[in-house]
Amino acid sequence: MKGFKLKQLKNILSPQDLKNLEEADLQNLTGELRNRILETVSKNGGHLASNLGIVETTLAIHRVFNNPDDQIVFDVGHQCYAHKLLTGRQQEFDTLRQWNGISGFTNRKESDKDAFGAGHSGTSISAALGLAMANQLDNKDNYVIAVVGDGSFTNGMIYEALNNCNKKNLRLIIILNDNEMSISENVGGLSNYLSKIRNSQNYFNLKHQTQSFLHKIPLVGDGLIEGTRKLKKHIKKRVVAENFFEHLGLDYLGPVDGCDLKKLESVLSEAKSKTTCCLVHVHTVKGKGYPDAEEHPEMYHSSGPFNLEKGIEKKESEDSFSAAFGKIMVEAANTNASICAITAAMTGGTGLDKFSQTHPERFYDVGIAEEHAVTFAAGLSANGKTPVCAIYSTFVQRVYDQLIHDAAIQKLPLIMALDRCGLVPGDGITHQGIYDCSYLSSIPGMEIYSPETYDEMKQSFKHCFENKNLAVIRYPKGAEQQYDRSGFIHDGDLSYQDFSEAGKDAAHPEIVILTYGRITKNAYEAIQLLKANNRIRLIKLVKVYPLQLEKIRSLIGQPKLVYVLEEGIRSGGIGEKIAATIAQDDHLKPGKVRIHAIENPLMEQGDLPALYDYCKFLPAQIADEIMEILGNK
Repeated sequence: MKGFKLKQLKNILSPQDLKNLEEADLQNLTGELRNRILETVSKNGGHLASNLGIVETTLAIHRVFNNPDDQIVFDVGHQCYAHKLLTGRQQEFDTLRQWNGISGFTNRKESDKDAFGAGHSGTSISAALGLAMANQLDNKDNYVIAVVGDGSFTNGMIYEALNNCNKKNLRLIIILNDNEMSISENVGGLSNYLSKIRNSQNYFNLKHQTQSFLHKIPLVGDGLIEGTRKLKKHIKKRVVAENFFEHLGLDYLGPVDGCDLKKLESVLSEAKSKTTCCLVHVHTVKGKGYPDAEEHPEMYHSSGPFNLEKGIEKKESEDSFSAAFGKIMVEAANTNASICAITAAMTGGTGLDKFSQTHPERFYDVGIAEEHAVTFAAGLSANGKTPVCAIYSTFVQRVYDQLIHDAAIQKLPLIMALDRCGLVPGDGITHQGIYDCSYLSSIPGMEIYSPETYDEMKQSFKHCFENKNLAVIRYPKGAEQQYDRSGFIHDGDLSYQDFSEAGKDAAHPEIVILTYGRITKNAYEAIQLLKANNRIRLIKLVKVYPLQLEKIRSLIGQPKLVYVLEEGIRSGGIGEKIAATIAQDDHLKPGKVRIHAIENPLMEQGDLPALYDYCKFLPAQIADEIMEILGNK
């Protein structure tokens, strides 16, 4: 994307500034937008491929419609970078995904140009339909535009919404951004169907060339256009089968080349003339303008910072919990023919690439369809298979009903592998994996494991494979934390370590810190700041639910303080369950019980240290709080 100077973009302070630009200026602007997106994402990380692909479509939307009066809803929201740059957020764009910066998704708090926030797939058409119906009730003539990636069309909520879009005089336009991928390559019948529709591109080009020619004929040109349109509809009804969207009562236009700005504007203008909901099928190219992203769009769906000249460098072996999970699954499936893996359009993100290659007959990518994934897994289980369903924690929020109704009630063994648990840097408020322990622990028969190390993770899966229960194994984004664990004494599904000044009896602690998962390292480091004057016991749970009451009771004793540290929400969390257990146990009489968990989960985007600082999870903050509770500060 070299050769573009910051000439046009700096003058675009609102979408209105786009209206009178000449074609040459618009072409230059597309290059500037891509350059700015590339520069920012390479420094901050973010969603790159889809944003590079939708630049012209975004420009066309803002030139044809009048945002914010005409409202734009982006599905998922990771297609909105060009939209942010064109709607007054140029000055802040360098802060993308940073603490106190702008979100990587649409955000109603951030701008009135963002009609609806979105971090999860499939919500756009439902939200846009609600906005459009509200406009209709208020007698407003504004348009609502839903921009939906084709990957989102594997989500069932899209079809629930489409089924209700056949209202008359509804100013709702759906733009299907068809780039042939979601996160992993699109799968299923719908993907094949869209591929067939793309083959009609030549027809659509011819249609608009003919209309352009007829329009130039003086006096009768417009009448000829209307006549040919009516003739085409008449013939089509008799000899051409309607496509899927037309069967639902929608007007369909497309597919149209998503890189042809002039044609896009023409088609969107035509969509405005419809009296019913209209779907515009736009074919874009993920990663457009950055060759490496065009060639490897899956690597640039959501990336960390990278070198623009070199691109994202492939690593032979990744050090992460996701990679460790992938290895565990391959090794286990090599000796256990019943093990199956299911994911929801996250093959690479969950570390299942190697499994999909090694055991393709037992690997199922169901698309962005988490609810289906879990009930499908329950069906596998009902016929004797050992399903492992790998989904990010933030998306498992969608499957609460399926886990209760289709697995727990029927006592079907099923393993949920929850990636990105705890605080998640970058993506912000919609992607925090901090709720799962709270709501999943309410499901009858559910076991929850939260390993801190790869070895604990391996042992947790081994236990679940052997015992065949309904279980969750949760782990964070990134690599195993490094610190000295040699002092831990292991006792089944928990371990503990005692700390005290030399010569002091550590067997009868004054302070007990009870925690689990990645944040154990922070507790350990906080203890290094406290142990000079205190006898401290650190208890780390691997199996966090159901609580191992006998073991916990024997390890707590009668301290001055039981301090529960939890990288999850306080309400309904493991900390509250431990506190309630202690309060009801006549044998446990600690001086005080305190829970340090996430009180306000509505935090914005930032890196992990910033999120830890906000939640007061840094070691020094933990140590200060403990000293304050004990009155030593």
